[in-house]
Parts: sequence; C-alpha cells; structure tokens
Amino acid sequence: MSAQSNCLTKFLVLSAVSFCIGTLHGMLQVMPPIRRWLDSIGSPYGGPGHMIDPLAHAHMNLVGGVVLLAMGVTYYLLPILTQKAIYSGRLISWTFWFTVAGAYAFYAAQLVFGIWEGVLMHSAPAQIVEAHRYYGPVVAVSSTVMAAGFFCYLINVGLTLRSRAGIATSPI
Repeated sequence: MSAQSNCLTKFLVLSAVSFCIGTLHGMLQVMPPIRRWLDSIGSPYGGPGHMIDPLAHAHMNLVGGVVLLAMGVTYYLLPILTQKAIYSGRLISWTFWFTVAGAYAFYAAQLVFGIWEGVLMHSAPAQIVEAHRYYGPVVAVSSTVMAAGFFCYLINVGLTLRSRAGIATSPI
C-alpha cells in the first residue's frame, strides 16, 4: 500500500469510530429512563430533546460515519475509475480534518446544549433563553468548519474530473 493510499485509512477508521459512537448514542437514548427524560424535554419533535435525538445522533452516524466513508472511498476509487491522479493531496487532508472537526464539534454542541437546556427546562426554565443565546454561534462555527470540509472534497473531486494530465498508475 502506498503512502498516499495509506492516508485514506484515517477516513475509514474515523468512519468506524463515528458509527460506534452513533450506535452507542442510539442504544443509550432508547433506555427507558433516558428515553423518558428526552421525551419530557421535547425529543424528537422540538425543544432541547430535539438537539440530542435526532440531531446529534443523526449527524454522528450520517456525517461522521457515512459521509467520511463515502469521501474515503471516492478518493480511493476516483483515480482507478478515471485513470487520473487526484488533483490535490493537501485538499484530501483538508477534507478530512475540516469534516471531522466540524462533525465532532457539531455533535458535541448538540449534546451539550441539549443536556444543558433540558436540565434548565426542569429546574430553571427562565434561564433557557440565556443559555440558548450561545447555541447559534457555536453551531454556526461548527457547521461552517464541516462545510469547509465538504467544499474541499467537492473542489478536489471536480478539479480531478476536469484535469487531463497526471494519469494515475495507482490509487491517489
């Protein structure tokens, strides 16, 4: 395995880790005491519970699991299928790190704010507005970082498909 294709291993490893986290999250959220608490704070239809189930749970599985896997597979197969070298190794790295940082920050933000606001809903409902004012900026930053990873991926794939030079003899 070449050093370049070896760099794709991190996509597969983090995809598996994300599926593991998402699966554990899913198992925990259906346990009766946790499910009752989530339902009492609005899960899955609104309120703080919505941040935990389905937002955090879904994003960990879909972005952390499925999207990272798809990105890694694309970067591996694209040179084989098109006989073109990937446009930029640096963009592969940026794709990975921005997507992972954004997805995990988004997941953490949904959990933290969901739990925090859920606790406040039962103990000090008037303070929810104060706590929630931080939610928008935190989620905006994490989402923007995640989107930067998506854009690096799309740009790299697009430029690879457009390129004429750099016939690939092996993946990446």
